[in-house]
Amino acid sequence: MEYRKLGPSDLMVSSVCMGCMGFGDGARGQHSWTLDEEHSREIIKKGLELGINFFDTAIAYQSGTSEQYLGRALKDFAKRDQVVVATKFLPRTNEEIEAGISGQEHIKRMLDKSLENLGMDYVDLYIYHMWDYRTPVYDILDGLNQVVKAGKARYIGISNCFAWQLAKANALAQAEGFATFVSVQGHYNLIFREEEREMAPYCREEGIAMTPYSPLAGGRLSRVPGQSTKRLCEDDYAKLKYDSTASQDYEIISRVAQLAEKREVSMTEIALAWLLTKVAAPVTGMTKLSHVEGAVKGAELILEDREIAYLEEPYVPHRLVGVMAQNAEGSSQKDHVWSAGEQKI
Repeated sequence: MEYRKLGPSDLMVSSVCMGCMGFGDGARGQHSWTLDEEHSREIIKKGLELGINFFDTAIAYQSGTSEQYLGRALKDFAKRDQVVVATKFLPRTNEEIEAGISGQEHIKRMLDKSLENLGMDYVDLYIYHMWDYRTPVYDILDGLNQVVKAGKARYIGISNCFAWQLAKANALAQAEGFATFVSVQGHYNLIFREEEREMAPYCREEGIAMTPYSPLAGGRLSRVPGQSTKRLCEDDYAKLKYDSTASQDYEIISRVAQLAEKREVSMTEIALAWLLTKVAAPVTGMTKLSHVEGAVKGAELILEDREIAYLEEPYVPHRLVGVMAQNAEGSSQKDHVWSAGEQKI
């Protein structure tokens, strides 16, 4: 396993991050395909054995049970200072806004609950899960800086944002002497490459780590076209993201399959090996032991330049989908509140 420095931080992370959205009590979440605690522990233990030290979860995953499963497994199978744990917080709720709960207090409450779920004193990376248009960005940055100063989070990251939002937020943080975002977690894979327009060049320029989610496009890049699985059939969010462009994506997925056959490796290995030429550490969901093994092999595979070009050649632009489509709508319709008294940028 290769280990990489996470942006400007001093965190050394495995080149594959284990995404933990597939862990947790399915009855308390949005997904019917999540693993119970016994099977989640098997996956986490296998990942540790194969060198994965980077784990990504969120308080939103199965009402916090993903955090609970991960925390208990790491306590039993690893030393705390030998793993890098990331979790995420959600925007303020309507009830919090009506009650006058500030962005700073919201972040403190959310992180305290996540730490309770994880059974930990701190997280290594605390991630702003999605842009909150109803909370001043100053309050978000101040709240994050406070938890870093308190030792409850070592570094901060952001997810589901545009490059201009990340640039403005980090500029404000720098001006105020606050902690800045060291990583960004966006939607990026072989059949969705819109991050290459602005986010990827911005991150290269600023030294910010990219840790994208959905590296296998909800399983589409790990299966021969037409081959189905329970996840592919039941993951409505992945269908929302990919079904409308299935005909456009077919050629790319077919090329992944062809190259995998030629190289005598899995499609997973090809898709991840390609992405690892672009980013620091993709967040890869793993709900089977074979998923762990495939991800680790993908991190070890080296593609030739001509193979990379072959995989990339058929790509056509895609429209924004999922959380980022909602972010775009919010960006166009709502004022950007950066600080108290400042209503628009």
